[in-house]
Amino acid sequence: MRPVVQKEIAGCGIASVAALAGVSYEQARAVAATLGISAADPRLWSQTAHVRQLLAHFGLRAAPGEATFQSWAALPPLALLATKWHLERGQPFWHWAVFARGPDGPVVLDSKQALRSNIRTDFGRIKPKWFIAVSRP
Repeated sequence: MRPVVQKEIAGCGIASVAALAGVSYEQARAVAATLGISAADPRLWSQTAHVRQLLAHFGLRAAPGEATFQSWAALPPLALLATKWHLERGQPFWHWAVFARGPDGPVVLDSKQALRSNIRTDFGRIKPKWFIAVSRP
């Protein structure tokens, strides 16, 4: 799996789904638009329904609920992470990233444009609050 860099300031949800689906950001953004999903809509990074809908469109299964992050070792093989979780005027917001266990070990695929590498192994610096387990059929 390869990281996908977000092309919009709030496009982390679209980029994370693109990485999981193995498509480009532009392809995932086009599909999202047909589903009425936009990076400009705060629901993409303050609720889970839009990202779940996009995952389903690409044939990916999301666990029905969110699980509290306990440890890196306790994560499933594939998950969407809610990182940088914070409240703005009482509403939760977060940054989406992908956790994957691969043949070379676990990594976080982080779509943020400013990163030197979008494949992260600096787990001590990443602070997930919760996650959604993802599986392929």
